[in-house]
Amino acid sequence: MITISSISIKLLMLLPLFKIWSPQDFDFFYLVQQWPGSSCDTTRGCCFPLTGKPASNFSIHGLWPTVNDGSYPASCSITRNPFNQSMITDLIPRAEKSWPSLTCAGKKKQGKRSTALNLKDQVDLLQILQSNGIKPDGNFYSIVEMTKAIKQAIGVAPGITCNTDPFGNLQFNEIYLCVDTSASNFIECPVLPRVIRSCKEDNVEFPIF
Repeated sequence: MITISSISIKLLMLLPLFKIWSPQDFDFFYLVQQWPGSSCDTTRGCCFPLTGKPASNFSIHGLWPTVNDGSYPASCSITRNPFNQSMITDLIPRAEKSWPSLTCAGKKKQGKRSTALNLKDQVDLLQILQSNGIKPDGNFYSIVEMTKAIKQAIGVAPGITCNTDPFGNLQFNEIYLCVDTSASNFIECPVLPRVIRSCKEDNVEFPIF
């Protein structure tokens, strides 16, 4: 279950980007957003943060620097980049809304500043899907149509992943968007991770949350 201290750990991911990685270390970012209904609607379930049930909207899973071959650069050093909690105090309310933890154990992460939150604010994925008749209502929708709707709205194609609900139904889970090394512009993904193959069928459930 999340606490203010684990929010702080998570927001260590939000320290200035280029104090940790230089653009020479990687080729692009994955901005990964998850649908909380799919994260919770599994045999594992999920734990809500102390602030209560998150909003019925996409939440950030991560902003990950990636190399064109699909690998990731080495993690930064905590010794070299010590954490100062006062630097992220103003980000905590935004993170509680857009980056809640749905796992029951704390995560030790570190990395970027408000970049991920700002990128999420640029693109309202739920509004894009709903405006194309794709809604989190427990019905089944086409992955092809989801991809088409997002590309039409932002100009680049997403990667979409799936997982399985307790009844064995394949359900829409996460959206991968690729971002340039300046963390300013969405780009076509040079490569997508193998997890994209988790959507083995075109029609998948979009669970209620």
